[in-house]
Amino acid sequence: MIKSLCAAILMTACSLSAPASAPAERCTALTGPPPESAPPTSVNTLRQAYFCVLDNYYNGPAMDSKALLKSAFAAYTQDLMRRGADRPGLQLPELTGNRDTDWAAFAKVLAAGDVPALRAAITAMVAGLHDNHARAVRPTPPPEGGPTGTGIVGVSAQQGPQLDPAAKPPLFITRVLPGSPAAKADVRPGDIIVKANGIRPFIGDTVNQSIVQAFTAGTVTLTLKRPTTGQTRTVELREGPITRQPPAVTSKKLANGVAYVQLPGFYEGAADQVIAKLQGKPKAVVLDLRGNGGGSPREVTRLLGAFAHGKVTSYFCPLKGDCVPNRTDDSVPLLGSRLIVLTDRGCASACEDFSAAVKDNGLGTLIGTRTAGAVSGPSDGYLLDDGSVLLLPKVRHLGPAREIIDTIGVPVDHYAPMTALDLATGRDPGVAKALTLL
Repeated sequence: MIKSLCAAILMTACSLSAPASAPAERCTALTGPPPESAPPTSVNTLRQAYFCVLDNYYNGPAMDSKALLKSAFAAYTQDLMRRGADRPGLQLPELTGNRDTDWAAFAKVLAAGDVPALRAAITAMVAGLHDNHARAVRPTPPPEGGPTGTGIVGVSAQQGPQLDPAAKPPLFITRVLPGSPAAKADVRPGDIIVKANGIRPFIGDTVNQSIVQAFTAGTVTLTLKRPTTGQTRTVELREGPITRQPPAVTSKKLANGVAYVQLPGFYEGAADQVIAKLQGKPKAVVLDLRGNGGGSPREVTRLLGAFAHGKVTSYFCPLKGDCVPNRTDDSVPLLGSRLIVLTDRGCASACEDFSAAVKDNGLGTLIGTRTAGAVSGPSDGYLLDDGSVLLLPKVRHLGPAREIIDTIGVPVDHYAPMTALDLATGRDPGVAKALTLL
């Protein structure tokens, strides 16, 4: 579940555009799919990743290069130790802060290098940036016969690609793919996870991040409690074929001329799909962005253009120089509809960009829970010589009031979280609250 969520967020939250040229023997701008075959990871691949971060990351020119090498070396040695392959004399050399001479000393210690440890070093180097839009991705071919999984693709504590440290018990399932192993085992949205592979989801009132490992395994044993009956049962789920439908906008009519539209992501063409659903110009729109992992900033400004013109929606700020304002797409005809937006902790990246623009510009009302706080800045893709890709933001995102949203999220005007019992019984507190306001 978590593994597939991370992949989805990388696909929706990151733009694969970048400058057309790069220094020789360094990373290159990703302009298309990574190659199907490439040489194995080498010390030179790690070198490319090191200079790629320093050259292209938002804060790269001002970074302490020693910290990058320290993160890489720690992960390198830890990977060797896990495999019983540690070797004597493998010590981090003295680092001076000069990125070129430090790399030369570092590479000399690594010698030919160990392929799995080098991959771990690259991953750790990027993870050490502590940036939710920075990733080291190693593409893998799709499995023969199509995708597999348990079919559980949402839980209540999700916060973008991780579990929300602010989440409170219980942890419950929010989405199950039809026809999946979970669906066939009668696992339903709203089922409370008591244990996963013997691991409790909370230690006291603190979410247990180690439960993520249970969902990335091929088989997971779940102890589940159904909120409508109070009954507890144990099911073993093995990965099997699953069918993922492409994201699509759905809509329905609510009472008194109110339209409900659910937008799962700001993918290409999403704004026009929403606008097409609203051609009747309803008096009010309830736009459901819960679980929306983000996507293209262009789709955000286009959809906002249906509700207001001449507004700043956000700012993209370089390390040095002036911030660049993003503005509503005023070529979109105004709907003239009142707007209510439903958000939750799964609303990340471009979804938060949209939510902040609505709140700061007074374009509508936010209902649900605070957003994920995962909107550091759009990422560009850079290709390494082993076929892996670094995703690195070149700018920082600020809201329309120049506020920082990353790590904080956008607060709602009316708190209306979804509970396990709500999901199990089909009740929607967000929609209910919206209708009372309208």
